[in-house]
Amino acid sequence: MNIVLLDSGTLPTPLTAPAWTSEWSARPATRAADVVHALEDAAVAITNKVPIRAADLERLPKLRFICVAATGFDCVDVDACRESGVIVSNVPGYSAQSVSEWALASIFALRRNLFAYRDAARLAWPASAHFCVHNAPILDIAGSTLGIVGRGAIGNSLARLARAVGMNVIFAEHRGRPTVREGFTPFDELVRSADVLSLHCPLTEATRNLIDAATLRAMKRGTLLVNSARGGLVDSTALVDALTTGHLGGAALDVLPQEPPDPDEPLLTCAHPNLIVTPHISWAATNAANRLNAGIEANLAAFHAGAPINVVNGA
Repeated sequence: MNIVLLDSGTLPTPLTAPAWTSEWSARPATRAADVVHALEDAAVAITNKVPIRAADLERLPKLRFICVAATGFDCVDVDACRESGVIVSNVPGYSAQSVSEWALASIFALRRNLFAYRDAARLAWPASAHFCVHNAPILDIAGSTLGIVGRGAIGNSLARLARAVGMNVIFAEHRGRPTVREGFTPFDELVRSADVLSLHCPLTEATRNLIDAATLRAMKRGTLLVNSARGGLVDSTALVDALTTGHLGGAALDVLPQEPPDPDEPLLTCAHPNLIVTPHISWAATNAANRLNAGIEANLAAFHAGAPINVVNGA
């Protein structure tokens, strides 16, 4: 069985070829335009973020299985795969601890304006008339309200961590849902009441630009936004406007709408002191990377045995 890994350079720990495979190719990176060429003889594809679309599938008659080396699988056209008889599996839950810890660390940094005070230590403190400098808000986490959008493994893990440090946690119901499930809060109500809004939901057509200008305006002044899910959930230009006008107190982002981003991406050129942008690494703690590789290996073995697991495009 021919297996091709399309973007091995995204994996912190190298993936080992299964003993049973007849041919293994680990490509450091693959351009979207080269997907068909890379997979033309493959029965199995592994992709972290390289897109595999309907037009590609039409030209890949040998392809039988796609293992997404991640939890989110929006890089693959799962509907087209279903129609073509290609099974798609993901690796759920491997990064829940890693991503939720990144989110909580970001909340601490934003609530206490740590990056502004890091700069103040170099610039303002030496010239201060006092032993300390107060030039940005410092807010405790305990007693604040955390609104979480998405109640999967990561959202639930963050809720557990947040409650442990005294935060009040509420989960958002799907926007526009006519009935509200027990344990959830209407989306618009949550947006208005949260001190911190953290995103942990998939990117779909329904959630694209979920956080747009209108949603940002509905937030309380000083609200913090955290996004470690998908960049397309947030309108970058609207977020920059909300930060520069002072309506939002800060934001921490591990994802952007385009990755890698253009150098002129608004969120990379914004100089707001309480804006944190990291290059999509919240998932990549060593422990999580090891769990990811184990999950990929389990998915491959299950498919090889004829009993695929973690299938995301079943009937």
